Amino acid sequence: MKKTIGSKQWHFGPYGGRYVPETLMKALEELTQAYRIFRANKKVQAELRHYLKDYAGRPTPLYEAKRLTEHFGRARIFIKREDLCHTGAHKINNTIAQALLARSLGKKRIVAETGAGQHGVASATAACVFGLDCVVYMGAHDIERQALNVYKMRLLGAKVVPVYSGSQTLKDATNEAIRDWVTTVDSTHYLIGSAVGPHPYPAIVRDFQAVIGRETRTEFLRREKRLPDYLMACVGGGSNAIGFFHAFLKDRKVKIIGIEAAGEGRAGVLHGMKSYLLQNKDGQVQLAHSISAGLDYPSVGPEHSFLKDSARVRYEAVTDREALEGFKLLTQVEGIIPALEPSHAFGYLKKLMPKTRKSQIVAVCLSGRGDKDIHTVQKFLKV
Repeated sequence: MKKTIGSKQWHFGPYGGRYVPETLMKALEELTQAYRIFRANKKVQAELRHYLKDYAGRPTPLYEAKRLTEHFGRARIFIKREDLCHTGAHKINNTIAQALLARSLGKKRIVAETGAGQHGVASATAACVFGLDCVVYMGAHDIERQALNVYKMRLLGAKVVPVYSGSQTLKDATNEAIRDWVTTVDSTHYLIGSAVGPHPYPAIVRDFQAVIGRETRTEFLRREKRLPDYLMACVGGGSNAIGFFHAFLKDRKVKIIGIEAAGEGRAGVLHGMKSYLLQNKDGQVQLAHSISAGLDYPSVGPEHSFLKDSARVRYEAVTDREALEGFKLLTQVEGIIPALEPSHAFGYLKKLMPKTRKSQIVAVCLSGRGDKDIHTVQKFLKV
């Protein structure tokens, strides 16, 4: 039976749900009820808007990339500049909001998982703002390639715990964060960074990131008196993408494209949810690989799985090489150094743009800046 949180359902079609130990069911129900109250509390919502505006730096600009447009000679390209948020990515939208939610639950400690490190930095930052203890789990491989963000987290007072199991990346960090939460649930809030996990997390994270799409929609209607023809964002777990897409899902004329690292999944269960998942014929989770630590995840948010099945959103794969080409293109044409995650979306432009017309508009979400990835890029790009 479907259960609801306001108008939000436990499932997105067949995806989502709660596949967790019994010890977590009470905490998830407590979170569901707290979130319902949180959304209805006008004072708390005003406080959230204050922090997003005066601390995180919202609204972020919608930038018309004229030189990038000239480069392709087709549709006009606009970039939603989430890289200009405090801490350098969209992650702060969710961490500030969830820290407020944790405070309303009376929790004094947060645990988080991170791959690229941006969610870890944003979680540590939010913990500072609201006086919470913060522990961040991070795969040992990701710690090595994201050393700058690891230092930032520790500088902000967070404890960074290396994870040496499995592929030593985001999946394994998530496993350890969940194990921590199971044993400390009375005092700890699990601050999930993407639109994944058991209900109500996919809906909560989507709602907290939906500010990206609302701002984009409002700005296009104000400036252009129309909506874009194409909307595009990178997809790992999928928080920046679902936040960008959500305000446009009912606008059927807007074509929406999610760009993933290369890989083909099928329905399975991981981290408390049913969703598309990289797995072998025996149902064992396969290791994901991407040059970008934030896309190095073998599953995707359940709402993205539903949107794929319903054909409302088209999902395309981009290779490491194509992502590096996108990184170099945006850097050298527009003077904007992107994170490797959104570089996948910019790498896909060479395939999309020849299909567009000059009268059309393409909007791309730039979810984060690239200073965290410079050492990785140095290994592959010679300048």
